Amino acid sequence: MRETRLAIARLKQLIVGLEDAAVAVSGGVDSMTLAVIAGRVLGRRARMIHAVSPAVPPQATERVRRYAEAENWSLALLDAGEFEDQRYRANPVDRCFYCKHSLYTAIRGETAAVILSGTNMVDLEDFRPGLEAARQHEVRHPYVEAGIDKSGVRAIARALELDDLADLPAAPCLSSRIETGIRIEADSLAFINRVELRIQDATAASVVRCRVRADGIEIELDAASLLRLGSESRAALEREVAAMAGEWGIGEKRGSPSVRFAPYRQGSAFLRAESGI
Repeated sequence: MRETRLAIARLKQLIVGLEDAAVAVSGGVDSMTLAVIAGRVLGRRARMIHAVSPAVPPQATERVRRYAEAENWSLALLDAGEFEDQRYRANPVDRCFYCKHSLYTAIRGETAAVILSGTNMVDLEDFRPGLEAARQHEVRHPYVEAGIDKSGVRAIARALELDDLADLPAAPCLSSRIETGIRIEADSLAFINRVELRIQDATAASVVRCRVRADGIEIELDAASLLRLGSESRAALEREVAAMAGEWGIGEKRGSPSVRFAPYRQGSAFLRAESGI
């Protein structure tokens, strides 16, 4: 608990010296917790910016709206415009760069304030092209500056009694579910979100990912939930998802897509090795 109090103090010290700030709020635990702290430290001098996009689940946008009302945030909802960038839509290995470049460009069009992101220390250990876009736009990462990792962020959320945030599962953007090289389409993202909500409701899994792959649809669950899922339930859900895919036009060009369950693997739709990077 002492370590968490010190972490909160470091964050506040970093933020209090800012004349104003624009927090990029996705709706996940990292950016939401940062936004709460920035809002409480800077008041209306902190502006929260949330991009409404097909890649952002509607439930994340609703969470941002709810917190904005409860915390009296100055909130701006905007279209970052990434769907107008054909490089992003092509879903290359560095898709995240084009997404974040669009986001930070749009935020800069709204305000001259320092842009803050919810990037934490753990994020630096992975291949994240979006960090290069952040560098180009001079975005600051308070968690990184304060040496705070993901578990530290969750501990901070609990200390601030933001229990609903502390327990949020990791939720990368919906585009991360689409295999590298498959074009990003708004209908595909809506389908993915609908499937994940349905599977979550049916299994109470702690982790659900609906991956759209070149050879079909793969539903990844955490190991415990996958083990609990009986063969009859699995088969029934596979048929249901296949029917949903037909309704949404997913896999039309290659016929009805196959649907299968698999163990969760972080970032498994990202084909970095095949891209030569």
